[in-house]
Amino acid sequence: MLQVLSKEFSSFLNSLIAYLVIGAFLTVIGLFMWFFPETSVLEYGYADMDTLFSMGPYVFIFLIPAITMRSFAEERKAGTLELLMTKPLRDWDIILGKYLAGFALVLVSLLPTLLYYVSVYQLGNPPGNLDTAGIAGSYIGLALLGAVFCAAGILASSITPNQIVAFIVAAFLCFVLFSGFDSLATLDVWSANTLLIRQLGIVYHYESLSKGLIDSRDLLYFGSVIFLLLSITKLIIGSRQW
Repeated sequence: MLQVLSKEFSSFLNSLIAYLVIGAFLTVIGLFMWFFPETSVLEYGYADMDTLFSMGPYVFIFLIPAITMRSFAEERKAGTLELLMTKPLRDWDIILGKYLAGFALVLVSLLPTLLYYVSVYQLGNPPGNLDTAGIAGSYIGLALLGAVFCAAGILASSITPNQIVAFIVAAFLCFVLFSGFDSLATLDVWSANTLLIRQLGIVYHYESLSKGLIDSRDLLYFGSVIFLLLSITKLIIGSRQW
């Protein structure tokens, strides 16, 4: 697994994709946090990082599929997936190696946003007047959300040799995973089970972590979704070998 992880992560760093993704993420979030009047911290007059954690998921819906779309699609198109499968590696080694490489790049893209935290920290009145626990929980939630989206992207990449198709499928899947259950919960037909349906979706658990309360149920939820998506990927990759 470490061999695949190292190879995939090096491949990211040796291509433009890593720098484009990180640059795009920081630019979009920076514009919303500091320049657009409706969401600017400077215009709002209150030092917080809500913009990052409210806009971040929607930016991830498009940027993470751009990271993962090549994971298996490129291998399949180039005909190197079969060669990779002949190496003394288990399917899980290959899947986890590619998955963790993509997730590592997502974490790298989050690191520079700590500069935004320092800036907002200094803008507080008095400086440091921030909900630090809430911000820490929100970072954990955003990282876990990125982990789920990476798993969805890996799954999408495993079903097609076309990177564009993989990107579209992954973006759609990420959107459904993030907003789908909340949208269902608003329908009158589910009115008696609104809370239950919301608990099946990511938004409910993401918002829970954003309050600064690290609940094991939220962590278990994210872990279960990731495991399910990667298990489906394992079935797809395994079936293609026959």
